[in-house]
Amino acid sequence: MKTIEIDEQTAELLEARAAARGLSIGEVIAELVAFIDSGTSVEPGELAELEQQWKAIEAGEPTVPHEKVARWLETWGTSDFKSWHKR
Repeated sequence: MKTIEIDEQTAELLEARAAARGLSIGEVIAELVAFIDSGTSVEPGELAELEQQWKAIEAGEPTVPHEKVARWLETWGTSDFKSWHKR
């Protein structure tokens, strides 16, 4: 194990994210490192939108049922596929 120093605000954010996901702080950091290493890029606006959507979910706004999402995912790579907003 290794200790790494970070500022108080970052520590609090990591603790909150880890607690919300039921993970350890180390697991959250490992996921972040894996994401960075994957070469996937995310635009800042996309992150802001995801954060806004997550806050709405936490506030109790309705979500799409799992079964509906699963049916849509099954169309990926087929001629029946439509973007989520055009389904």
